[in-house]
Amino acid sequence: MGLFYINIIFFLLLCTTFLAESADPLGDFCNKDTEISKGSPISSNIAALLAKLVSNIASNGYVTTSYGKDPNQVYGLAQCRGDVDTKDCSACIQDAANQIRQRCPNEADARIWYDYCFLRYNTKNFIGEIDTSYGIFYYNINNVSDPESFKKALGNLVDKVRAQAVETKNEGLGKGETKLSEFVTLYALAQCTRDLSKIDCAQCVAIAVGSFETICRDRQGCRVLYSSCYVRYELYPFFFPIGSNNASASQNQIVVVYP
Repeated sequence: MGLFYINIIFFLLLCTTFLAESADPLGDFCNKDTEISKGSPISSNIAALLAKLVSNIASNGYVTTSYGKDPNQVYGLAQCRGDVDTKDCSACIQDAANQIRQRCPNEADARIWYDYCFLRYNTKNFIGEIDTSYGIFYYNINNVSDPESFKKALGNLVDKVRAQAVETKNEGLGKGETKLSEFVTLYALAQCTRDLSKIDCAQCVAIAVGSFETICRDRQGCRVLYSSCYVRYELYPFFFPIGSNNASASQNQIVVVYP
């Protein structure tokens, strides 16, 4: 899945409920093939680029921009999940901008994922290009009790949220729920970065959903994060307007990172 370094990480997330402002990143990627020195023109341009992303994100939750001139020009993208309010969006991107320089201080190609937002930059112009070269996969440690009926219900729900995500008016976001029984509801969400065409959004989501069968087969919950899209399903509500505040629940999960 690309030429990036192999890096496989396993760890358990404890049961917790947290606010966006205090959440840790879901993951990050620092491309070791793009190392730069701390005081280089590219490093300075990255700092200026991040400031632009942070200052402009509040307008509509999505920014693409660049800074500098060749050969030191850098390109950036910041986007919040489509159902996150302006305050939490701005706070998330601010955290992302701070953390990405701490985690990737010497790389010109870096990405960072949060539950509420995503941020990336590169010296190569990636805007408008689908990117599934690097992925992070979370899955619940528990299996469903009826795999066949669950798979059918999940497939139908994912088809609905994918159809929503590709509609221009929805700005890359699709979400929905379906009853599995009187007491159990399945929730699903798909989010594409807003620089993608409808076709590329659909393709990215399809690739992500393919991991449900391979990485997350029969699991009660799964999250797939690429640089161009994000797909998730759970047996508990995790998106707005469900719930009365901006808390995001998390159950025992394992995360796997693949290049």
